[in-house]
Amino acid sequence: MNMDELPRILLASRSPRRSELLARDGIAFDIEVPDVDEWEAADADPRELVLHNAARKGDAAAAAHPERLVLSSDTTVSVDGELLGKPVDMAEARRMLARLSGRAHNVFTAVLLQRRSDGLRIERCEESRVVFRTLDDAAITRYFGIVNPLDKAGAYGIQEGREIIIDHFEGSLSNIMGLPMEALREMLEQLAARDGLKEKSPRLP
Repeated sequence: MNMDELPRILLASRSPRRSELLARDGIAFDIEVPDVDEWEAADADPRELVLHNAARKGDAAAAAHPERLVLSSDTTVSVDGELLGKPVDMAEARRMLARLSGRAHNVFTAVLLQRRSDGLRIERCEESRVVFRTLDDAAITRYFGIVNPLDKAGAYGIQEGREIIIDHFEGSLSNIMGLPMEALREMLEQLAARDGLKEKSPRLP
């Protein structure tokens, strides 16, 4: 699919990783971060939680810009039925990595595409599995010297310092980064089929 045929996306996220993934795929976008409170509950169903939070962010942006194609997303980490969101401080970040040390966990990311003006709404939730190396305090300190964990679910990002903390993973790498591009491409294909490519969608300023 030619990305030039897509309308310019409004990304309802401040995540630099999501912006990076979109730019890498040649998808044109603007950013607007809605002022909404996210649902946080350690014992919630991970799929329900990320879908709920993606909808809250996306719905706020879509209400303000009903003609725009809005993309929103949310990511959480699940280990032993407990969800690990973004740590509040470095001490909690260290506890999170110690909790994940030497173990497997799952990463869930919800993606929502919507356009209020014509009722378009497509959503997906993707899951990947990550296995951590066994980490001692020195390894965690070394990792924190490379990566800021405070804006990342589970206190880590797979795109930097991976060799320090991660043994292997299964599933989508971009999902673990915070935006499953394989799923998003399929959703954009659905959009293209729905809108038809007889005429090119206008690029918005």
